[in-house]
Amino acid sequence: MYRSTRDEAPLVTADQALRAGVAPDGGLYLPEALPHFEPGDFASDPDLGTLAHRLLTPFFAGSPLSDGLAGICASAFDFSVPLVTPDPDQPALQVLELFHGPTGAFKDFGARFLFRAFDVIARADDPITVLAATSGDTGGAVGCAAEGARHARAVILFPKGRISAFQERQLCCWREPVTALRVNADFDACQRLVKTAFSDTGLSARHGLTSANSISIGRLLPQMAYWAQASLEVFNRTGTKPGLIIPTGNLGNGFAAMLARACGLPIGPIVLATNANATLSDWYASGQYTARQSIATLANAMDVGAPSNFERLVGFGEHLVEDVVRVDDAAIRARIAQTWQHSGYIACPHTATALEAHARMGQRQRENRPWIAAATAHPYKFADVVEPLTGQTLFAPRNLAQVLERPVHVTDIAPSLEALTAQLDAGCSA
Repeated sequence: MYRSTRDEAPLVTADQALRAGVAPDGGLYLPEALPHFEPGDFASDPDLGTLAHRLLTPFFAGSPLSDGLAGICASAFDFSVPLVTPDPDQPALQVLELFHGPTGAFKDFGARFLFRAFDVIARADDPITVLAATSGDTGGAVGCAAEGARHARAVILFPKGRISAFQERQLCCWREPVTALRVNADFDACQRLVKTAFSDTGLSARHGLTSANSISIGRLLPQMAYWAQASLEVFNRTGTKPGLIIPTGNLGNGFAAMLARACGLPIGPIVLATNANATLSDWYASGQYTARQSIATLANAMDVGAPSNFERLVGFGEHLVEDVVRVDDAAIRARIAQTWQHSGYIACPHTATALEAHARMGQRQRENRPWIAAATAHPYKFADVVEPLTGQTLFAPRNLAQVLERPVHVTDIAPSLEALTAQLDAGCSA
C-alpha cells in the first residue's frame, strides 16, 4: 500500500498510486513499508528486466499490475546499461551510462515502465492523460514511450527558450497520442501548472490526469533497478558497497537510489551533484530549505529551483544524503574539457557535474571505496556545448538520428490553467 507524504489521504494500491500521480491531499506517494533484500537474493548476473521484476514484485503485491510485471520489466528495460571506467588512472571511479535507451537519457527507464503499466490499467472508456512538465529529457522519453499507446495520451509542457535545440525537437516529434505544449515561462512555472491542473478535481477527473514526472512513484520505482544492478555488480566484485554520485534537479533519480539502499541493496554514501541552482546545496549547508526561481544553466535538465521530491526526502529521512555539491557552468565546462583531455571520455553537462563532484572529494574519500557516477544523457544531445570544449565532432547514434527525420508538432501557450485547460478540452491537437 502507498501513503501520502502529507498523511491526509487514504492508503492506495500501487496501480491507484500510479494512476493518480499526486495524492488527493497534494502530497506525493511513498510505500507504506519497504521490503528487505540481501545481495544473495539476486542472481549473480541477471539481466536488468529480470532483476527489476525481482526487486519490484513486493511493491506491486495485490495490484492488477502484479501478474504482468515480468513482461512490463522485460519490455521496458530492453537496452544496455553499461558500467564503464572512463579513466584508467582512477579505477575506483566507474560511470553508469544511463543513456542507451531510445531517447538517449535516463528518463527512458521510468517513462517506458509507466506507459506499459498504463496500457494494463487503462481502458477505452476510462483513458489516462499523462501531463508532464519537463526541463529537458523527461518529455522526450514520455513522448517516445507514449507513441502508439492504446488508452493513454501524453501532454508535455516545456519552457520556451530553456532547453537545447535537439531536446526541443525530441519533445515535439512524436505522433499520436502525444502533444507538446511550449510554455512562455520557466520549468518551475510549468511544474506549478501541472500541479494546479491536478488539484482541479473536475479537470483531473474529466481527462484522467496523471503524471510521468518524478512526482509519480511509478517513475521512481523502476529507477531503483539500475542502481540495484550496478551496486550489486561492484559489491560482488570488490566486497565493498560503492558510493553513488548522482546529478539531480528534481531529486527523483537520487531518491530512487535512496529507496534501493533502504531496501538493503549494497549502496554506500550518496552524493548529489547539482548545477548552479542552489536550493539543495544551500539546504544541505544550512539545514534550511528555501524554494526559489530556477536559473538557466548548461545542465538544463537540472534547472529546478523547487525540487518536488524534497517532500519525499523529508518524509523518508534527510540523513540519507552524504553531500550536495553545487557545480556552476564554468566548472561544468572545465570538467568536460579536462575529462576529455585526460582520458578521452566525453561527458554531457549533467554527467560533468557528477565527475566534478568526484574530483572535489578528498583523496581518502575517493580511494576508500568504489564510486559510481551517473551519466544521465548522451553527449550528442548537447553537442553545441561539448564540441567546442573537446574539439570533437559528435555523431548521433541511430536512435537519436531518427529524431531529425521526423516532423515537428508544437503549440505555444501562456502559463495559465485556462490555456492548458483549453488544450486538454480541445483534444490537445497541435
